[in-house]
Amino acid sequence: MSAEDGGRRPPLQRSLCIPKVALSRRTMDMRAFVSTVTPVSEAPSTVASSAPPAPARTVPQVATTLELLLVYSGILLYIWRWQTTHPRAWAPLLAVVLLSHVAHGDTAPKLGLTTVELRANAEAVLPVMAALYLPLFAYGFARHTLTLVAPGTQTLEWFTSYGLWAAFQQYLAQSYFHNRLMSVVRSRRLSSLLVAIMFGAAHIPNPVLMAATTIGGLIFSEAFARHRNIWPLALAHTAGAFLIAAVAPASLIHNMRVGPGYYFYRMR
Repeated sequence: MSAEDGGRRPPLQRSLCIPKVALSRRTMDMRAFVSTVTPVSEAPSTVASSAPPAPARTVPQVATTLELLLVYSGILLYIWRWQTTHPRAWAPLLAVVLLSHVAHGDTAPKLGLTTVELRANAEAVLPVMAALYLPLFAYGFARHTLTLVAPGTQTLEWFTSYGLWAAFQQYLAQSYFHNRLMSVVRSRRLSSLLVAIMFGAAHIPNPVLMAATTIGGLIFSEAFARHRNIWPLALAHTAGAFLIAAVAPASLIHNMRVGPGYYFYRMR
């Protein structure tokens, strides 16, 4: 290098040095970028893990829905037809329900047949039903269809026999139908409403029982959905039936009959 150049590099050499510096900077930037990016080979596993799972429960849900429709249709057929033509048809219907419990792996606490949640269920449903029953009490005492006397043998027998029947109805409505509906219907309020409608429809054409069982069925279903136990429901059911039988005119309730028996009832 001569003094005339003033210690500067030739233009060609300077032009060659600039690309080297730029190239090295670009290489460093690319390496830093690549180090922060997930490798392409790992992308499929990440995408697969974030994808929604396949609806594996579709077939069981359809089967459960068909089962519910089959059993409920059988109950309606028994009420309207089979109880006179095939009076023992209730046995295979009950067998289907019991086998369903085995197939679905139901346990006694899940069915509400133990003392689990007994107190919580009672605290949820009994005050509500008591508030609804107060007007019936007042009406009954005002019309002298209710009186404060010691219960006799006949009254105790009625409460015992009807209490067992009420418990069986709550078992079917809640332990079976509501349990199955909650497995196919996401909304608990919708499942409770469906149970109430089904319970009321089973009492067609009795207008008093249809209204009472639909309203009561909704309250019972909401209580069961939160606290699985049927015994307070059966108690409230029995008390409500007693009040309705005591205060409602026989010409309207036809001795608490439903189905074709409602039309064939004759007062004496």
